[in-house]
Amino acid sequence: MDVHSKEVRSYNMSRVKSKNTKLEEIVRKYLFSKGLRYRKNVRTLPGCPDILLPKYKAAVFVNGCFWHVHEGHPCFKWPKSNTIFWQKKLNLNQIRDADNYKKLSVMGWKVIIVWQCELKKKCFENRMNQLMYEIKGNQKD
Repeated sequence: MDVHSKEVRSYNMSRVKSKNTKLEEIVRKYLFSKGLRYRKNVRTLPGCPDILLPKYKAAVFVNGCFWHVHEGHPCFKWPKSNTIFWQKKLNLNQIRDADNYKKLSVMGWKVIIVWQCELKKKCFENRMNQLMYEIKGNQKD
């Protein structure tokens, strides 16, 4: 059972942003501080990557653990109310994501996913170092 009324829940959900989220800003700020230049929310590519680094042919998606189903990880829990709706919606999100990632890969892009939970203090530095390696590989520029 939901703790909010239908109206309050609707209002809250209408405030959830799909681009330029705080999580994306954190990753973009880090990449910029390391000298990397990028494009944001490129609509001409499948899935509209959150961060695109054309020089490295890398597409970065900053995924919320709930909306993109970080399954098998403690940060993701299926909702207890309206379960059929949420399972259908979130499963369709997963299918759409996988399809977009595959299309980008076929086009020659490296697809990199950064999860919301990886941006917490205890994981942040390691994940950002890993992200840099995923983007640049062994390049020194």
